[in-house]
Amino acid sequence: MRLISFLLRSSWEMVAIAVVTGFLSGGSNASLIALISSAANNSANSRLAIVIWGFAGLALVALITSVVSQMLLIRISQNAIFQLRMRLSNQILASELSHLEQFGNPRILATLTEDVQTVANAVHVMPHLCIDIAIVIGCLTYITWLSWLVLFMVVGVAVVAIGSCQWLLNQGKKYLSLAREDQDMLFKHFRTITEGVKELKLNYNRRQAFLSKNLRSIATTFSHHNIKGLSFYAITTSWGRLIFFFAIGFVLFSLPNILTLNPQTLTGFILTFTYLMLPMNNIVENIPIITKANIALDKIESLGFSLESKAEISTELSEFKTLWSDLQLLNVTHNYNINKEDGAFVIGPINLTFTPHQLVFIVGGNGSGKSTLAKIIVGLYTPESGEIIFDGKVIDERNREWYRQHFSVVFSDFYLFDELLGLDNIALKTKAQEYLKLLQLDRKVTIANGKLSTTNLSQGQRKRLALLTAYLEDRPIYLFDEWAADQDPAFKEIFYTKLLPSLRDSGKTIIAITHDDRYFHVADRIIKLDYGQVEFDKLQTG
Repeated sequence: MRLISFLLRSSWEMVAIAVVTGFLSGGSNASLIALISSAANNSANSRLAIVIWGFAGLALVALITSVVSQMLLIRISQNAIFQLRMRLSNQILASELSHLEQFGNPRILATLTEDVQTVANAVHVMPHLCIDIAIVIGCLTYITWLSWLVLFMVVGVAVVAIGSCQWLLNQGKKYLSLAREDQDMLFKHFRTITEGVKELKLNYNRRQAFLSKNLRSIATTFSHHNIKGLSFYAITTSWGRLIFFFAIGFVLFSLPNILTLNPQTLTGFILTFTYLMLPMNNIVENIPIITKANIALDKIESLGFSLESKAEISTELSEFKTLWSDLQLLNVTHNYNINKEDGAFVIGPINLTFTPHQLVFIVGGNGSGKSTLAKIIVGLYTPESGEIIFDGKVIDERNREWYRQHFSVVFSDFYLFDELLGLDNIALKTKAQEYLKLLQLDRKVTIANGKLSTTNLSQGQRKRLALLTAYLEDRPIYLFDEWAADQDPAFKEIFYTKLLPSLRDSGKTIIAITHDDRYFHVADRIIKLDYGQVEFDKLQTG
């Protein structure tokens, strides 16, 4: 079972201890049943003290071993979930960006949230389930001690039960697996709701078409698959109970007519089977939870294997260079292909050289490859061919992480952190306050203990906060992707005529993707792209 191997990978030593104590607990419970059965059929007072002390001792052992086993399993299970979350997060962050974009956010989010939570739910019941299994094994051992023939009967019933239930369980798993596939599409539509709520509210026909055609359709399919899968498990549970009651009825009504049983043995059987009802019921009822967890682990491992196949090499970082000579792209090409039906968009071959103290504008129409080129320049996309050479060093998988540390970037689809993470400069607060004033945000945002007081601002103001972070990183090369698109005319003027020249004059290199031809004269150099090719690259004289 995948869930068991998942826990064993976390700490097989602790699992072994938990299993041993669990078996001791199950054996103690079975011994209690045997002792109760013996006491019920023996009225001799001479043994009363022994029975009492035996009962107290077994009860104490059952209690201690049960608590120890469950505490160990709780610790193991929670540690396993913690490791799973951290491992999956690290795998995502270590994978190539283009590979993550091919997966799409809905699938990754579904795995991070639903799949991990499903495994956590199953892990939560594992301690109790293990104790129940130990009790069942202990009781079966006691039945064996009472009568080998009855054990053969129980094994026969178990074989029939497992054989008859296996088909039902397989059918249930098949439909639950289909429901899990539907969940990826549901997350995609939920993202549409959260990110496209304004557009959906403004267009009644679009909203109704989305709800009826897209969301309702996949939600109905998801519900249908879940209902069918869980129905098979409900039938399995009821069928298992019926077989169990059949076994009890057989022991009560048929077995005495087949075998010669003394009252003590018959009482032992009745007590044991009655006591088995609760743990057996718990085991059967938890089968759907365990099955869902196995399906979720399949999805998690599938994602993990895929991410590892495109994982970037982790290397020790050295300090980035504040002084550098040039950055060259030599015959660089990159295939950009998310939608396979549309074919690949090829950018390149690109031959460009950037130098310090330079303000460069990259221009071109929509879809010309400007943002793709930006991701190649900063090292987020790996060229299919050609080389990137920075200050005489060829950039490859061994130093790409180091290379990226030379860039401060604000993308058009930027993410704004509400904390200044990774910035530990002593003078950080003073510098941040200066930049807030420069960006005209000092009356709206304050910084305390490295946290922004608010990020609930207009898109243009949020971009200014992203620019604040870029300023504080103080790296040698800055790249801005359509940064001014959401700024008001007054601050757009400040950005192009004051902020960018000021950065260049302080020794930085600035690469700005822009459509604002009104400010092209500010740039030292303009590079124009057209469908992945450099149409022209010219220097401007002031």
